[in-house]
Amino acid sequence: MNLSFQKLFYALATVFALFAILILAKSILIPLGFALFMSFILFPLTKRFESWGMNKIFAAFLSVLTVILIIGGGISLFSTQLIELSKELSDFQDRIIRAFADVTLYINKNVNIISDLGKNELSDKIKDWLNESKGSLVSKTFTTTTTFLAGLFGTIIFTFLILIYRHGLTQALISFSPEDKRERVVKMFKSVQQVGQKYLSGMILLIIIIGLANSLGLWIIGIDNPFLFGFLAAVLSIVPYIGTAFGAIIPILYAFVSYDSLWPVIAVAVLFWAVQLISDNFLSPKIVGGSLHINAIVAILSLIIGALVWGVAGMILFLPFAAMLKVFCEEYEELKPIALLIGDQNYKEKNSGGKFIKSRFARIQGWFPKFHSGIKKNSGAKHSDKSVK
Repeated sequence: MNLSFQKLFYALATVFALFAILILAKSILIPLGFALFMSFILFPLTKRFESWGMNKIFAAFLSVLTVILIIGGGISLFSTQLIELSKELSDFQDRIIRAFADVTLYINKNVNIISDLGKNELSDKIKDWLNESKGSLVSKTFTTTTTFLAGLFGTIIFTFLILIYRHGLTQALISFSPEDKRERVVKMFKSVQQVGQKYLSGMILLIIIIGLANSLGLWIIGIDNPFLFGFLAAVLSIVPYIGTAFGAIIPILYAFVSYDSLWPVIAVAVLFWAVQLISDNFLSPKIVGGSLHINAIVAILSLIIGALVWGVAGMILFLPFAAMLKVFCEEYEELKPIALLIGDQNYKEKNSGGKFIKSRFARIQGWFPKFHSGIKKNSGAKHSDKSVK
């Protein structure tokens, strides 16, 4: 095989340029990425409104307004619990400080890192450090909140514009391809749209199921604000692996500092472990996994690369982007090797041995009725011979 260093250089330069664009323009691309997925899931609703005689602008406005009302309803539903939790925040902070001081003193007693370390002295030092860092924490919180609200506003605007100009955008993208391949490109765009729509709708359904399961379990255990902690953990599970861990740590820590006994802490940990086990092995593959069709290596790499490039937003977006890239690469002969690297076809082919074993087992099972009927026929023939004699 002849290796062209010129093509290799162009490929590497393209990859570096792509990452540079993703990093430098992330303030625009992140809202645009979320808006793309929102437009995918709102497209059927917009088409339904248009079929009722509405124009495109009003139909897109109603679709976006529906999402805003749903999000606002969810926030207002949990606002009471958020207010009650904020009132307990100072007491919660003192409990965390005392728990941290107890753990530190226990470790220092056995390891003897610092001599003559007292609990009150350690608690005062932690409080002084928190008071000194409150200014920077408030400024960071304000900056993060402002950035989030600006991104949310940009997402809403981009979603509205994509829904309005979807036909013109699609026609413009199709025009880049030759006329004899435009029908194939249209089919590819529909497949990409279906991947994004199925993934996002599946994630919403999964969040509702996990949130209800977590909330019900926390309510049975007796944790305060069960629906807030349950659905917070479900929403954080959008971020694979890391979000699930943070969603479980928050109620576990709350149970640890709120109760004198350890059994609520153990019960909460077991609850989240069981819910996540059922979700990862049964719910997620059926609801979300079927729309992605990417292997585990690509999923983990997309999580890491997304975190490095766009942070939490990249951890959410890059996984479905990888699935959409697979659909795009499957339509071009030159890019099909990339689709094979991203997809899970090799895994399915390896598992075909399991299907072969199942088919052999079913075939063996099919022999038993025939064998049983053959025994009956032979026994019936013997009885008939005896009767003739």
